Amino acid sequence: MITVGKLMTPQPVTIDSHATVREATKLMRERNIGSLFVDRVGHIEGILTEADIVRKVVGAELDPSSTAVGAVMSHPLIGIDERRPITEAADLMDQHKTRHLAVTKSGAVVGVLSVRDLLHPVSIDEF
Repeated sequence: MITVGKLMTPQPVTIDSHATVREATKLMRERNIGSLFVDRVGHIEGILTEADIVRKVVGAELDPSSTAVGAVMSHPLIGIDERRPITEAADLMDQHKTRHLAVTKSGAVVGVLSVRDLLHPVSIDEF
């Protein structure tokens, strides 16, 4: 069985909920990533994705320089334990109409799994 933990991206990047969308997009560009976990007072409470920026900021004609990440993030955060099979992750993404899942271990977020990660070829020898 191929688990979520084998395909996830470890150590996800976070941003404070009070940061602006412009700051978030700069960070996403610098790190070459499509999502950021949103932190509010030391607790990850949501995720900001490229789709959120397009639909909720650009599409709504909001100013990215004055719009807080916390105002447009997706929440609640949808998560899955790192030991679960990738088929379960794909089903969860489909059920919640999301492209990203928070990957957890003992309740703490330890990574992110994107729909793109599910497309990577996997060698049986790796497991």
